[in-house]
Amino acid sequence: MSSETLPSIGEMMAASVPMARTLNLEFTETTAERAVVRMPDQPDFHNHVGGPHAGAMFTLAESASGAIVMAAFGDQLGRAVPLAVRAEIGYKKLAMGPVMATAELGRSVAEVVAELDVGERPEFPVNIAITREDGAVTGEMSIVWTLRPNR
Repeated sequence: MSSETLPSIGEMMAASVPMARTLNLEFTETTAERAVVRMPDQPDFHNHVGGPHAGAMFTLAESASGAIVMAAFGDQLGRAVPLAVRAEIGYKKLAMGPVMATAELGRSVAEVVAELDVGERPEFPVNIAITREDGAVTGEMSIVWTLRPNR
C-alpha cells in the first residue's frame, strides 16, 4: 500500500477519537516535530463569557499532543502503547473565536526510542500552546506521555 492511500494522522484521530469529531477539530499539521490542531468557533461549546469552554480547550490541546505522539512514535505501535500519564493546563487570556493548539515534543524521538529499546517505559513531555487567531497565547498545557511496552 503506498503512502498516498494511507489515511493521514488527522484522519485517523478523527476516526478513532470521538471527542475530536464532536468538537470538529481540524488537524492542519501533523509531523514528528509539530502538530497543529484548530477548533472552529462553535456556540454549542461556549462558556459563560462566550468563548470556548475550558474543557473544549483541554480536549483541543490533548488532541494536538496525541497527534504529535502518533506522528513521532506511530512506528512503535507494534511493541508499545502510547498513554497520557498526567497533564497540567494554564488558562492565560480570554479565548474568543476559533483557537489553535500547537504541540511540540519535549524530548527527542531517538532518546525516547532508545529507552524503549533497552526495555524501559519512557516518559516524555509534550508542550502545547493554545492561541487565538490574532496569535495571542490563551493557554499553555504540558502532558507527560509514556510508551508502555507490550508484554
